[in-house]
Amino acid sequence: AAQAAKKAIADAGIAAEQIEAIIVATSTPDYIFPSTANLVQQEIGAERAACFDLSAACTGFLYAMSVADAYIKAGMYKKVLVIGAEVMSQVVDWKDRSVCVLFGDGAGAVVLGEDSSGKSIFRLHSDSGSAQALTLGKENAVHMNGREIFSFAVRKVPESVKEVLEESETAKEQVKYFILHQANVRIIESVAKRLGIDMNRFPVNLSRYGNTSSASIPILLDELNRENKLQNEDLLVFAGFGAGLNWGSILVKWNCHKS
Repeated sequence: AAQAAKKAIADAGIAAEQIEAIIVATSTPDYIFPSTANLVQQEIGAERAACFDLSAACTGFLYAMSVADAYIKAGMYKKVLVIGAEVMSQVVDWKDRSVCVLFGDGAGAVVLGEDSSGKSIFRLHSDSGSAQALTLGKENAVHMNGREIFSFAVRKVPESVKEVLEESETAKEQVKYFILHQANVRIIESVAKRLGIDMNRFPVNLSRYGNTSSASIPILLDELNRENKLQNEDLLVFAGFGAGLNWGSILVKWNCHKS
């Protein structure tokens, strides 16, 4: 998380001391307390920042971004560091080959700031009726009903993507990339098919890292940025889904300004 944070701060062209809040989305913290965000603060020297963790599993990064966005729009903070970080290798049963081979470790980060020219629309949802389909309990091992999660994701993700497009009066053709949580290639292909959108607009890095839970979207976003595949004014949709069951989408206008 600290390494990703340092890269994001450098890309933003700011000093760590300018960060006013640090939000870490994680289901695999080093400690129950202090928060992972506090440990990141110590590592990067962001002495002014308020710090806390947020737990929403694979949708955690979207939830954390929505909190940061609300803080900024409310005028509480001007620069917020949002991180998704997971060490999933520590919470899988390595004898359960149906689950352990799917997950990976990683972290990704963004610095969010004020930008009157940008826009963002968030739509987040939860349905706890199927909460037991994906769990991490006190025995410290992930248990998953893969069939149920697959069915849930291919139904709910296209709905939430359509929701943010309709609310913003944006045609799907206007969106450059749909950046989905990297859980399963077949899920991503099914979502693309249901939306009637070419798969080449759904970037995938799953084969390199596995499912890194809350870290998957920011890792993929960072790769696209470093490969110069994003330009200012590009419209992007982020979509996450996972334990809770939680899911949601964000429409973002990409405006990367170094300050």
